[in-house]
Amino acid sequence: MEKGSGRGTVTPGTWHVNVAMPTAKPNRVLIVDGHAYAYRAFYAIRELSSPAGVPTNAIYGFIKMLGKLQLQLSPSHAVVVWDGGLSSERTVEHPGYKAQRPPMPESLGQQIDEIGEYLSAAGIASVCQDGVEADDWIAAFAGKASGEMPMVVASADKDFMQLVSPHVGLANPNDKSDKVWTAEDVVVKSGVLPGQIVDWLSLIGDSVDNIPGVPGVGPKTATDLLKQFGTVELLYARLDEVKSQRLRESLAAAKEVVLMNQRLIRLKPAELPVNMDELEIRPSSLERLRELYAGWGFKTMLAQLGGAPLTQGALL
Repeated sequence: MEKGSGRGTVTPGTWHVNVAMPTAKPNRVLIVDGHAYAYRAFYAIRELSSPAGVPTNAIYGFIKMLGKLQLQLSPSHAVVVWDGGLSSERTVEHPGYKAQRPPMPESLGQQIDEIGEYLSAAGIASVCQDGVEADDWIAAFAGKASGEMPMVVASADKDFMQLVSPHVGLANPNDKSDKVWTAEDVVVKSGVLPGQIVDWLSLIGDSVDNIPGVPGVGPKTATDLLKQFGTVELLYARLDEVKSQRLRESLAAAKEVVLMNQRLIRLKPAELPVNMDELEIRPSSLERLRELYAGWGFKTMLAQLGGAPLTQGALL
């Protein structure tokens, strides 16, 4: 279940396409960062188990969070994207890449495949492939966005700000306004445009991914530098224009690190094995959902499905 990124995975190479939700007009694709939401659900609800005593807190929270996203966004298409391990290209470039991440908690790892079972029954596509990071899958899907098929990426990962465009929005669960971020929101958050996010993160680094930044360069300094020079390349071409001698020396000493960071942070779209039409939300299998909810002890969810109730111990 566990990969080098410290995240468990669903079965690689599997697509599930079967939620009882009519196609919305106009079309919109919801792309969910699977592990990010699973972790979020796991830590939001600390104690919850099935009648058999098996942990279900992440399953329950994930279902509720996904339902909220569907209600908020009314997507016609959806896919949950899971990490298949670390990119070998990135780990060769930087052996310390994400190396500090602890392994997934065992009780969360036990629930990942169960979430996959829910998605299959609910008609939501999911994808995982060995050696492909979820970020690169999401970049590939975002590359398919258009006026006819706009997309919303659901994740709190700041790396996805680089994907924001007129056709790609960002639903950040940390933003309690529930708005879909546009380029203007990226500027409010970072001070730079989406096209400058890779350079911005390359200068400040990313402790979550164990990517070092330039000593003495924080978010505000990085923003000021990019406002003045536009790009990292122009910054280094005109380094003598940086007024602070200390900052100039720090930037000069860290040049190779910054260039490496660009290669690590810039998302690399993976080859997609399906057409976008295959992500359309399909009718759910009510019978399978009843079976799952009863087994997990989700009494309220089971009742909301309607039909004959199932009795399998105490339900929640």
